[in-house]
Amino acid sequence: MILVAGGTGRLGTLVVARLAARGLDVRVITRDPARAHHLGDDATEVVEGDVRDRASIESAMRGITTVVSAVQGFAGPGRVTPASVDRDGNANLVESAAAAGADVVLLSVVGSSADSPMELFRAKYAAEEHLRASSARWTIVRATAFVELWADIMTKPIVFGRGDNPINFVSVQDVAAVVERAVIDVRLRGMTLEIGGPENITFNELAATLQHLRGRPTKIRHVPRALLRAMSPLNRQPRAALAMDTIDMTFDAIAARDAYADLPMTDIASALDRAGEHQYRG
Repeated sequence: MILVAGGTGRLGTLVVARLAARGLDVRVITRDPARAHHLGDDATEVVEGDVRDRASIESAMRGITTVVSAVQGFAGPGRVTPASVDRDGNANLVESAAAAGADVVLLSVVGSSADSPMELFRAKYAAEEHLRASSARWTIVRATAFVELWADIMTKPIVFGRGDNPINFVSVQDVAAVVERAVIDVRLRGMTLEIGGPENITFNELAATLQHLRGRPTKIRHVPRALLRAMSPLNRQPRAALAMDTIDMTFDAIAARDAYADLPMTDIASALDRAGEHQYRG
């Protein structure tokens, strides 16, 4: 049986569906079982647990052969943080999986490093290092920014900062396909797979694309960098927005695809169309 942490989220939901379609048994661990109702019959079992609570994880490990971590603590209910979820929560998952003799597939981010200006990226890197140092067999999947997530965030035509910094965006559907491959193909153990989209575009360009798809050609507004700096001491989101507006977030996805070249690489317009952006067209 496969345990999916974060199985009710954007990526986790797709991963659960893919694994279930293969006839595999999937147990989803979630802080709130009510959030798993949309999974329907895809989840063989839903159990209540919190990656921040080692005991609740261990009780969910019975019969588990592979653990998939699709958790994120950047935003969400329950006062989650990258440190409590992406770093410490993943450490709990890794240790519990190692004790149970289960493999681990960890979802991380392209650009994760110990000295990244982004708290989430530092926490993901710490989780990677904890996993590599453990006795568990592992595969790490690093992804760039989910374009579907940013389409939801940018419901209004507001760009944080100047919006002219190129960023690689990937379809969450493509990431789910790579995670599925990482689960079923044990030849990928001990490997770090990086997945991105075929295009590096700016937030200004993404906002314009969304405006076109939604049939709302209104003026794009910007939150100045100065305001983001002023807000940064109080909130992690402005700090992250400022970093995304300034650091190198480009990625050559084609060069990184040797291990899964047969899987799709969806362009941004197609990803948004598939995600339902077409419903906004006039």
